[in-house]
Amino acid sequence: MTRLDDKVFVTQTDTTIGFVSQDATRLTTIKQRPPHKSYIKTIPSLKTLKTHTRVPSVHKNRVRRAKKTTFIMPNGNSYRVARDSQHLLLLERLNWAYSTSANLSGEGYNIEFANSNADIIISMPKREDKKASTIVRLGEKVIRKVR
Repeated sequence: MTRLDDKVFVTQTDTTIGFVSQDATRLTTIKQRPPHKSYIKTIPSLKTLKTHTRVPSVHKNRVRRAKKTTFIMPNGNSYRVARDSQHLLLLERLNWAYSTSANLSGEGYNIEFANSNADIIISMPKREDKKASTIVRLGEKVIRKVR
């Protein structure tokens, strides 16, 4: 069986066309992004989220009901539970993955760039939905919209 944890995929995510991988170092190199910037961990279910972090009790309903929303937890790590059925097929196989837009840092989407830098191209109907996820920072008691 082929190892998938070191591969970079280009696919339609639950928000935009993006790179998906468990290898943050490769994503940083491809995107030419500063190495100190972290990536969103996209996960397939709330059950999986529980294995990665603890959601403050006051925010559990908000996280459970959210769609296309990334949550920065009090420890600084960020997570998004994917709801899109096609994107879930990949995430269920990987269990989790870093997710980022398929472009150079600070640039717009370019299909040639995306395809030439991915190990595996997952072809599916591409949505023109270019809206990135909403990002919300959760504190122990407060919530703050970042994007």
